Amino acid sequence: MIVYTNIEFNDSQRQHMREVADEDVVYFADPENPSLQDKDAFLKAEIALGNCAPEWLPLTRGLRWMQFDSVGVGEYTHLNWDELGTRLTCTNLRGFFAMPVAETVLGGILTLYRGLDRLLKLRADRSWKKLELRSQLRSLSEAKVIILGYGATGKKVHSLLGPFGCTVIPVDKSERAPDVEGVNELDRFLPLADIVVAALPDTPKTRGLFGEQRFVMLKKGAIFVNVGRGSLVDEAALINALSSGHLRGAVIDVTREEPISPNHPLWDAPNAVLTQHTAGGTFDELERKLQFFEQNLSRYRRGDALENVVNWKRGY
Repeated sequence: MIVYTNIEFNDSQRQHMREVADEDVVYFADPENPSLQDKDAFLKAEIALGNCAPEWLPLTRGLRWMQFDSVGVGEYTHLNWDELGTRLTCTNLRGFFAMPVAETVLGGILTLYRGLDRLLKLRADRSWKKLELRSQLRSLSEAKVIILGYGATGKKVHSLLGPFGCTVIPVDKSERAPDVEGVNELDRFLPLADIVVAALPDTPKTRGLFGEQRFVMLKKGAIFVNVGRGSLVDEAALINALSSGHLRGAVIDVTREEPISPNHPLWDAPNAVLTQHTAGGTFDELERKLQFFEQNLSRYRRGDALENVVNWKRGY
């Protein structure tokens, strides 16, 4: 059996991968510039680890399981899963990044509320603005927070905000519990929010969900956070809301195009904290991904149900 991966492992991680695969052949492809040889190995593989080229999937006949190394799978949803799904099971990393992403959300909000972004600039300018800055700082205590997308990440964000005494309103695409509002109720709560944290996947129903109309609904001085997918947001409307001063600030981890170009207006948008899709990152990220793959591989070999199977009808 061939196990194909296009993740850029270092030497010790490659050795770990070989040990995980045991007697199976592991093929390490180039993640940046896949070659024809890489494609040929993929088409012969039974298992794939990593986000492989979407256009290759319909060409496979022997591939039985593909473990994505991400949560989002939006670039694959256009494929014919009614046919592909009869022979190929896909799993993702749902919940894997929840804690580091939640920590980034909290860090970004506190950066804007406590003026840490401005203090860094003042230090670079050797400028002392104590009295001016103190009067503009806010406390997170008792803030009203909408968490839009109440999966693993949304729940972790909620748990971190709890000790601050925030009022949290969980909102999801469909009500999952009595204390979670449906997305159809979002507009009713937006004018109440001091902070909106978006943690939604990329699906046809979530694309463009936050545009000019909804930014206008937010109270002046609100903060917008997006750690879901860039397709959720009309970036021109976001930049206008920041530039006009309607929004106090934004924490943006994901954008429609990544990386954004050097002349993209988000670079110069006032009070925007751009975390460059690093929110889920940790120093041991690849090792933990290997551990998750190893656990799922054991299930695969035993014929047990795999963890985090993608539901293509939902798109995640």
